[in-house]
Formats: sequence, C-alpha cells, structure tokens
Amino acid sequence: MIASLPIRTAGAFPIAKADRIDGMARGMAVLESFDTQRQRLNATLAAERTGLTRAAARRHLLTLAHLGYLETDGGFFWLSTKVLRFSGSYLATARLPRAVQPMLNRLAVQARESFSAAVLDGDEVVIVARSGFEWRRSPDDKAPVAAVLAYGLHLGARLPAHATSTGQVLLAAKSKTEFNAWLKARLDSGGLPRLTVHTTTDARKLKMLVERARLDDFCLAAEAHELGVHALAVPLRDMQGRTVAALNVVTTPQRLAGENRRDLLSLLLDAARELRPLV
Repeated sequence: MIASLPIRTAGAFPIAKADRIDGMARGMAVLESFDTQRQRLNATLAAERTGLTRAAARRHLLTLAHLGYLETDGGFFWLSTKVLRFSGSYLATARLPRAVQPMLNRLAVQARESFSAAVLDGDEVVIVARSGFEWRRSPDDKAPVAAVLAYGLHLGARLPAHATSTGQVLLAAKSKTEFNAWLKARLDSGGLPRLTVHTTTDARKLKMLVERARLDDFCLAAEAHELGVHALAVPLRDMQGRTVAALNVVTTPQRLAGENRRDLLSLLLDAARELRPLV
C-alpha cells in the first residue's frame, strides 16, 4: 500500500480521513517534486521523490501532461506555463500581496534598492511581492552600476529559510517549542543544506541566530544564501500581533553598515507599522 504523503502548504489543516482525496494529494506531490535541482523528471525519479511506485508516478505524470500542467518528450517531463495559473490567481486575489506591493514600490523609489515580502512555507520562504531598481548610480554619480539582485529573486521564488534574513525573522516568530519541532524535522530529513561557506548548518548556531532575530526584531544575513548578497529583514505583523510575513531589502555591505543600516532599518520598520492595519 502506498503511504499517505505529506502536503507541503502554509495553510494546511487537519481533516478527517474520509474527507481526504489521496489521489489528489499524490498528484500534487508529483507536481511539487519538480524544483530547481530537478527541472526534468522521469517516472523513476518522480517515484523516488514522492514515495510512490514507479507505475503510480508514471500515471500521475501522464495525467498531468494530459491536463496541460506538464510537457514531455515521451521519457522526461517538465513543468508547463499552465502551472502559473495558480500563482497568478493567488497574486491577483490574495490580500497580502495587494496590500504590500504599493509600499514596496514606494520604498524602492525612496531608497533605490530592491525590496521584497516573503512568507514561510515549510522549510522555505516564498516571495509574494517585490519591487526594486535594476540599475543605480555609483557614489560619484558618473556612471550607472548594477544593483545587487540575488539569483532567482522573483515573485514565487522559494528560498531556504535557514539561510535568508526573511526566513530567520519568520522562524523567530514561532514559539520556541514550534521552532524546535521545525528544526528537528529539518535535521531528521537530511539536515540544513549549505549554500555558501557562510551558511549556518549547525543546529545550535541557527538557534542562536533565530533567538537574536527574536530579541532584535530584525535580521541581517550576509552571504548565507548567495555570495555577494546581503539582506536586512523585519517582521510584518497584523493588528493581533501575529507575524504574517517578512519585509526585506537586498543591497551591498556598504549600505548595511553604520548609519546607512539604521536608515534602511528605520524605513522597513516604519513600513511594517504602516502596513499593519492592512494585512
């Protein structure tokens, strides 16, 4: 018998077994098995990633291709543009992205930097809104230079929570019991992946970073996710005090030092306070 598969979603809630459609859960598990490490899967790889039998994985792949969510060359399968219907509908109708987008646009114009809003989903953060400049002037204002943009920093991008400023802020919003359970689940499933030489993969050190973010009410991450990328994040809370997202800015080390850091932190904190009644 095929074991019940976990459903990775930020809004998961328990339901009675009689109400659960296992076939749908397995199909979604197959769809979610595609990621940046594996853009193309065959039945064998999909089976390994989902825990399904090869025959079951093949049927799900073929069905998803028939429905237009996958493309195939007959052996391998990959995501089609039709899957963007889900993200497009979310971004168009969900309250959070619509509430924060104008603020991010304003921050980008004011600070001439890239700003994002992200939510926690399992062991990753998901970017639900962003705004920024692709180019800005150099300090002497004589020539344009490229702004710092992290690779893959786009709407819907999924980034590892333990290695990002937004992730550590959102983990800090959990109770210590909830965070310890989250960390144990990550360690039991293979540990915290290393992305750069600066990534924290030690559980004790990550606990210290999350506790620091909890006490400071902000987080500074330096090249933990990508070399050359520095980010500052603060929690975005609703009127009940619940952290619903994290706001962050990605910039250079120079902009995150001394008075410059205080200015950017002040911008983010003011934005979070202003957005509070809207989220």
